[in-house]
Amino acid sequence: MTFDEIRAKLKTKTVGIAGAGGLGSNCAVALARSGVGKLIVADFDVIDLSNLNRQYYFYHQLGRKKVLALQENVKMVNPEVVFVPLSLKLDSVSIKKVFANCDIIVEAFDRNDMKQMIIETVQEFFPDKPLVIGSGMAGFGGNNLIRTEQHGILYICGDQQSEVSDVLPPLAPRVGVVSMMQANQVLEILLKS
Repeated sequence: MTFDEIRAKLKTKTVGIAGAGGLGSNCAVALARSGVGKLIVADFDVIDLSNLNRQYYFYHQLGRKKVLALQENVKMVNPEVVFVPLSLKLDSVSIKKVFANCDIIVEAFDRNDMKQMIIETVQEFFPDKPLVIGSGMAGFGGNNLIRTEQHGILYICGDQQSEVSDVLPPLAPRVGVVSMMQANQVLEILLKS
């Protein structure tokens, strides 16, 4: 498949991204670069200094809502992408509304309870919709531990072990690897459909 053929197919696709932090912001940029036609990104947070070590934002964007700054950054990468920024905290009710018309959903939450909530919600209300999640990306090193596991139409990217803590913080390299794995998995699913 040529790049033009890939872009032509991806232009018709919509990807929902739940979260605009390290995973979500980097994954969104990769998908925009690849030619995905529409991104629906939901996050309630604002950019602070601690985000800049792993998220696709810049110093001049500190204090701004993540979804609005990400929209600006994505448009600089690919102005043809339809970017829908939703500044809200997702829950099981809003997930059903926000991502109903997406071809695929990417989970990019920080907290395990939120990851569990989106998995349960998608499996209950969108049983045929692929969900790509990130799990286990804290710290550094361990390249050979990072992988993708498939369970039906649930795809888990990461080492599934390293939990974020004060002594094992999320850093750009591992977060970046996992976010790129998520984007790559999305492309694989969309281009084979």
